[in-house]
Amino acid sequence: MGNSIRFRLWSAATISILVALAIAGLGLRYLFEKNVERRIVGELTVDLNELIGATSFGKDGRLLVQSDLTDPRFNNPLSGHYWQVSDVANQSLVRSRSLWDGTLALPVRGGGGEVRKIEELRGPGGELTIAVERTITDADGRSFRATVAEDHHSVEVSVDEYVRDLVPALIVLAAGLMAAFFIQITVGLAPLENLRIAVRNVIAQRTARLDVAAPSEVQPLADEINRLLDAQEKALARARGRAADLAHGLKTPLQVLSADIRALRKKGETELADEIEKSAGAIRRHVERELARARLAPGVSGKASCRVREAAAGVVAVIKRTPGGKQLAFVIDVDNDFMAPVDEGDLSEILGNLVENAARFAKSSVQVSAFATVGEVSIAVADDGPGIPDANRETALSRGVQLDSKGGSSGLGLAIVSDIVEAYGGRLTMANADPGLVVTIALPRHGGTHAKPGK
Repeated sequence: MGNSIRFRLWSAATISILVALAIAGLGLRYLFEKNVERRIVGELTVDLNELIGATSFGKDGRLLVQSDLTDPRFNNPLSGHYWQVSDVANQSLVRSRSLWDGTLALPVRGGGGEVRKIEELRGPGGELTIAVERTITDADGRSFRATVAEDHHSVEVSVDEYVRDLVPALIVLAAGLMAAFFIQITVGLAPLENLRIAVRNVIAQRTARLDVAAPSEVQPLADEINRLLDAQEKALARARGRAADLAHGLKTPLQVLSADIRALRKKGETELADEIEKSAGAIRRHVERELARARLAPGVSGKASCRVREAAAGVVAVIKRTPGGKQLAFVIDVDNDFMAPVDEGDLSEILGNLVENAARFAKSSVQVSAFATVGEVSIAVADDGPGIPDANRETALSRGVQLDSKGGSSGLGLAIVSDIVEAYGGRLTMANADPGLVVTIALPRHGGTHAKPGK
C-alpha cells in the first residue's frame, strides 16, 4: 500500500484537504466573531445615542439621565448590558441599575466627539466587554462621557453555536472532497492500470505487443515498450535462426560419423566404434533438443490455437505405421471442434513425443483425450503399460534419460514436451493409472481461445 501511487496521491490530497478545511474553519470562526462584534457595536451605538439623548445637566449642574433606555436588560442587575455617564469636570457618575454597585473602569482619555470602541474594557465582575463611548459638550461648555457596554460572553456563545453548526458541514465537505479526489485520482491513473494490464497480457503471452490506447503523457512509454518488444523479438529470432543453423550444420558431420562407425565395426574395431557412437549419440541428442527448442516462437503468442483432434489424428496416423504401432489400438476421445491455445506445429511435437512414448510401453491401447476448465485446457495421453515408479517420474523429464531398455530412443521426448509446455506457461504432470501411465499437459486459456469440453 505504501508504494501505491494512488494511495500516495490520495493521502497527500487528504492531508491537504484537512489542513485547508482546518484553516478555513479557523478563518470562518474569526470572521464570524468579528461580524458578531460589529453587529453588537452597531446595536450599542444605537443605545449610546439614546443614552446621550436622555442625558443633560440640571440647574444645579448635576448630571441627569431623564429616562430609562428602551432595552430592559439595563435595569436587571449584572445582566451583562451596562451604561454609564460621567461628568468630565468632576467625575461624578450616573449608571444603569445593571451595574449595581460596580462601575466601568474607563480609560483616562476619552474618545472626543466621535463614537469610539473601547478595547479590553472590563465589566463590574472583571469580565471582558464590548463597549462604545462618546464625549458630549453642551452649549455651556460642560462635558459628559457616555459609555454603553455588553458582556463579551454573548459573542462567545454565538461563535460556539456557529462552530457547532460549522464543524459537521466541514466534515461532510471533507468527506465529499476526499471521495471526489479519490475518483479523480482513479480516473487519472486508469491509463496506467490499462498499461499494466497490457503488460501483464504480454507477460502471460496473450498478446505480443502493448495494445492500449493511452493519453499523450503515457503513450510515449507504451511506444517505447513496444519498440523494446520488437527489438527483443528480432534478437530472439536471430538467436533461434543461429541455433537452428548450428544444429543443422552438425547433422552432416554426425551422418559422416555414423558411416565411420559402421566402417570401424566392419574392420573389427568394435570397442572404438562403441566409444565414438556413444559420443555421437550425446551430440545427436543435443542437436535434436536444440532443434525442438528452436522451433518454439520467441514469446509464444496467445492468438495461437488449433484443433486438437486434427493434430492427434495426424500423429496417430504416423505412429500406426511403425512396427510397434501396428499392434496397438488408438482412441482419440476429443470433439472435432475442441480448440487448444497452442500452435499446431508445437502441439504435433508434443503429441508426437507423448504418443510415441505411450506406444513404446503400451500393451494393447493408447488413448488421447482432452477437456477444458475455466482457466485451462488439458490434453492427456494414456497407455495400458507398466507405468513409471514414483521415484522415477521426475527423472523421466531429464534430458537423455531412458527408463526402458528397448533402445531406439534419444531419451529427449518428455524433456522436449516439458520445454514446449513451459514456453506456453503450462505444466506437465504424470500419474500411474493402474494399469498404465497418464501424461497430462495443462495450458492456460488466453483471450480469444475457446475450448469446448471433450466427451
